[in-house]
Amino acid sequence: MPQTSVVFSGTLGPNCNRPVQPGMGERGGGASSGSKDLIFQDGRLTSGSLEALMEHLVPTVDYYPDRTYIFTFLLSSRVFMPPHDLLARVGQICLEQRQQLEAGPEKAKLKSFSTKIVQLLKEWTEAFPYDFQDEKAMAELKAIAHRVTQCDEENGTVKKAITQMIQSLLLSLAARSQLQELREKLRSPVVDKGPVLKAKPPAAQKDILGVCSDPLVLAQQLTHIELERVNSIRPEDLMQIISHMDSLDNHRVVKKKHRTRMLEFFIDVARECFNIGNFNSMMAIISGMNLSPVARLKKTWSKVKTAKFDVLEHHMDPSSNFCNYRTALQGATQRSQTANSSREKIVIPVFNLFVKDIYFLHKIHTNHLPSGHINFKKFWEISRQIHEFMTWTRVECPFEKDKKIQSYLLTAPIYSEEALFIASFESEGPENHMEKDSWKALRTTLLNRA
Repeated sequence: MPQTSVVFSGTLGPNCNRPVQPGMGERGGGASSGSKDLIFQDGRLTSGSLEALMEHLVPTVDYYPDRTYIFTFLLSSRVFMPPHDLLARVGQICLEQRQQLEAGPEKAKLKSFSTKIVQLLKEWTEAFPYDFQDEKAMAELKAIAHRVTQCDEENGTVKKAITQMIQSLLLSLAARSQLQELREKLRSPVVDKGPVLKAKPPAAQKDILGVCSDPLVLAQQLTHIELERVNSIRPEDLMQIISHMDSLDNHRVVKKKHRTRMLEFFIDVARECFNIGNFNSMMAIISGMNLSPVARLKKTWSKVKTAKFDVLEHHMDPSSNFCNYRTALQGATQRSQTANSSREKIVIPVFNLFVKDIYFLHKIHTNHLPSGHINFKKFWEISRQIHEFMTWTRVECPFEKDKKIQSYLLTAPIYSEEALFIASFESEGPENHMEKDSWKALRTTLLNRA
């Protein structure tokens, strides 16, 4: 996976040993008048027309955009145009600059210009390889590559760099395709049929306590799964999510004593997830326990020692925009930044809250300013938060993988709300008129299906 963490860490410009501020740098020779249509504030690019921002992306003989700008603009550009259209415009700007160089006194600098264009394309294909999955984008990439290699007939260094870039790109695309196919095979079907309670589970189907009785070990295995999944998330996936947001087989009813033990076990698992920094699994467990089919089991909960659960719920209290969780997340982030071991670097945020946060940024700030410029200050902040998330996904899980537990977690059936209510009422009967009516309706549904 490309190391996008280097984009903001240190913010080093190419061929520089000194930090540069995002958006700094002025385009040199060959820049068109449109590149002047950019607004800077305290050295930071805050807005500009789409055309000027595109021109600011493309190198010239004397200019190369800093890496934070490349990442942020490529990330945000898909809000305004598909990647293949941006590639076409980049190719056009490159061609115009090449023609100027060929006709002017700086023809000797043509190869230097071509090398910079290849470097830009290399950074693009490494940071956003999925932009090139369709034929249009790949065709535009090859067209630009063909243009810049025309000045490299003697030693072929530019051509060699392009060949290596395209080979690496194809490998990245193939790896992602294989991962998606594997995910589809492992995806568990939702169990929602009525006769589930009549089916006797096969001997091989155990509950989680039959596979793992140590909360810490299970929390570590959940962390393995979380890290493997978030590691496959690309920055463009997150931008696509917020853009698009705009527009009981093998079940058995167990005894109360076992249900109590199961609840206490998962409370301990959630606590271990919290200690690790795996907030996503922790939230999933707490949310599962708060589902109506589980929360209504008063006799079972009366036997559970809930002090630890109360602490966990406090951390995930939704009041004040999940203030307690955000404080804990900030603490885990600071620990990660100063950590020397992978164990202390783990930060897995609550994914749906993270997506909501960047979506909120996307919605409350306009894409365009009254001047017609793109509000690039907004996209700096979205890019920063996505970059931080991508840094967390690169952490190598330090825990030993248990194939048996992993297999259970990845293949266990997913129960629908209806199936959960059936199991809940079978475990503890309805206690009031509303529950009795719900149970009656479910039984009627079962009879109609039979």
